[in-house]
Amino acid sequence: MVAYQDLHRRGGYAVQVLAVAACYYGAARLGLLRRLVVEGSVFTPIWPPTGVAVAALLVFGLGCWPGVALGAFVTVLYLTSSPSPDMLGFVFGNTAAPLCAALLLHRTGFRTDLGRLRDGLALVFLGALTAMLISSTIGVGLLVLTDKLPAHSFWVVWLAWWVGDAMGVLIVTPLLLLLHKTRRPPPLKRWKEAAVLAAAACCVVPLAAFSSVSLLFLVYPLIIWAALRFQLAGGMLCALLTSVLATVAATDRVGAFAGLSRIEVMAKLQAFNGAMALTALLLSAVITEQRNTRRSVEQACQELVEVLEHLTAGEAPPPRPRTGPDDRPWQSDAP
Repeated sequence: MVAYQDLHRRGGYAVQVLAVAACYYGAARLGLLRRLVVEGSVFTPIWPPTGVAVAALLVFGLGCWPGVALGAFVTVLYLTSSPSPDMLGFVFGNTAAPLCAALLLHRTGFRTDLGRLRDGLALVFLGALTAMLISSTIGVGLLVLTDKLPAHSFWVVWLAWWVGDAMGVLIVTPLLLLLHKTRRPPPLKRWKEAAVLAAAACCVVPLAAFSSVSLLFLVYPLIIWAALRFQLAGGMLCALLTSVLATVAATDRVGAFAGLSRIEVMAKLQAFNGAMALTALLLSAVITEQRNTRRSVEQACQELVEVLEHLTAGEAPPPRPRTGPDDRPWQSDAP
């Protein structure tokens, strides 16, 4: 029986690793559909595999890192015409960066529901901006060392690589964490407003991205509306739609990106995507934290009213478990 349970556990772990690798590779193929060329190097404005890897490490635990490494290896093998020793360096960088992100987030007490502002800030500054320095530095450094990239182009390509990896964490990771936490659909009355918001986004976002007049600022009222009314789900879905359409417009050199040089397209697109993702993520986290605080205050007031009613009636109030900040019962250490 013990041997069977051990075999079953190993089989489940193997399936988990293969699933993470498959999701990583699938996300990479999606990201490679749209590319930009900077200083002769091809990069993607949004690199979804980093977001998939960070979400997998947060949800399944750090033990699933072989799935990230396997997915990175298959992706690098797909991108290179022939295997080479530097492939292992790219695999190491693309594995170490999300693993470092997960470790940093665990050290800060990160919650995967992103229900606090500190969780949003940790994901932005530790998970995205700090940890992704590893993959960009190793990747571009290997390109320079192997003479595939001139040394004078290091910083331009490094910036494009770093922002692309960070954008994958900022946009893809919150959506995957939200999908993992979702247990039931919203009430029917919310679907009407969601349908109106979706219709408005489908009209305004293409206009802002593909109009010859620079109208990208029009998406911010939509993102604010989505974050205020639907928190993380609304804000990040709206940000994802906007980012995808802006990337399409940038790679096709149309709309707000027409007539720009390759470096100008890269800078404008990455600045817009970064500002938009930060707005959606942090505003959603603030709204969610305020709503959770209000619910806690309302619950405490309701419990106080019940206690006063029992005291007025001359009865002993019913015992209630004490709860910590995550609304779970806890025991005091005092005897």
